[in-house]
Amino acid sequence: MAAANIRGADMAWIGKTIVEVPCTVEIEQTPESLHAHVTLDAGFEIEPGDEVQVHDAPTEIPYGERLTVRRTATVTRAGRLERAWTKLIAHLELTELYEVSFSERRKL
Repeated sequence: MAAANIRGADMAWIGKTIVEVPCTVEIEQTPESLHAHVTLDAGFEIEPGDEVQVHDAPTEIPYGERLTVRRTATVTRAGRLERAWTKLIAHLELTELYEVSFSERRKL
């Protein structure tokens, strides 16, 4: 586990904490896979409402290649109110997918 630089007072008035952590960025663009992953070297999980910004990350690689680089990420941790709001909105948006209609189909 790597050390994190915590700047909690920056946004304390809204309950946010800013943490800078080292991370690993993996990008692959091959016939087998097209993906980009970021793994944080921190001792915490990203939770609803948190924001992650990776600094100086590569945005593209040539076809057929895979790239792994070390970078720094800034994680803005959501406060309790923002986290609860994010969970509520996500739940409401998810339930829209479950909406089913049992009305009769009209025959033309």
